[in-house]
Amino acid sequence: MIDIGFIGLGTMGRPMAGHLQAAGHHLFLHDVGPIAPELVAAGGEVCKSGKEVAEKADVVIIMVPDTPHVEAVLFGPGGVAEGLSKGQIVVDMSSISPLATKEFAKKVEALGADYLDAPVSGGEVGAKAASLTIMVGGPERAFNAMKLVFDKMGKNVTLVGANGDGQTTKVANQIIVALTIEAVGEALLFASKAGADPALVRKALMGGFASSRILEVHGERMVKRNFEPGFRIELHQKDLNLALEGARALGLSLPSTALAQQLFSSCTAQGGKAWDHSGMVRALEMMASHEITKA
Repeated sequence: MIDIGFIGLGTMGRPMAGHLQAAGHHLFLHDVGPIAPELVAAGGEVCKSGKEVAEKADVVIIMVPDTPHVEAVLFGPGGVAEGLSKGQIVVDMSSISPLATKEFAKKVEALGADYLDAPVSGGEVGAKAASLTIMVGGPERAFNAMKLVFDKMGKNVTLVGANGDGQTTKVANQIIVALTIEAVGEALLFASKAGADPALVRKALMGGFASSRILEVHGERMVKRNFEPGFRIELHQKDLNLALEGARALGLSLPSTALAQQLFSSCTAQGGKAWDHSGMVRALEMMASHEITKA
């Protein structure tokens, strides 16, 4: 049973780490804030730095918010890179820039370790249920070594290509999720404004070709006015920024993605950066001067 270092124990990282403990792995833990007591009580060893984590663990998993955070964890003072040894594996499960990921991988590989980018989809619900989709980029040998570990945290685990391809897949995922949230919001807003019961409309649509996980979960949030995160708007904005920056670099136009980002920005302007991303519907409601349902 391999010893695992886990850096970043917030909304997503904490339950993911818990599943690894439940499977019998000894964990070395590090975060910028206090470590969850239940992880320590279950035998997790708290480390003072990423360097210490890398010195003690066989594998280091990182789960932090954004590209600069990953860079600091890896290469900042006392970072993981300072403690790495040949043959170790670094796994970044954050959602960050594909281009930066490729550079991070080169630096880690120069130290003799393997690097996997393995961002996830499924949110807090998926993290708690160990049902995450995990999109992996990197060497096949490292993926094979980590597959059983990934299986403890997710149900759909796929090696999609080389370093950076996992992050590219996650960006694509976030485009689809954002645009589907927008579509569900428009549909339920239209139904409500026309006088239909949006809860019953959603129920009917769940049995047809329009059915989706977004309609099921976030459609219910819209109807019930539950915008507690979940997955915060500010984090989805970060992911769409990656999509739009990448599109600009590639000479692509992603007009609907840009629209979704503007709707998120409208929510943020109304104090909603910490709303669940299903709260995008509130930007549509403000333009229509109509709420799908009353709280």
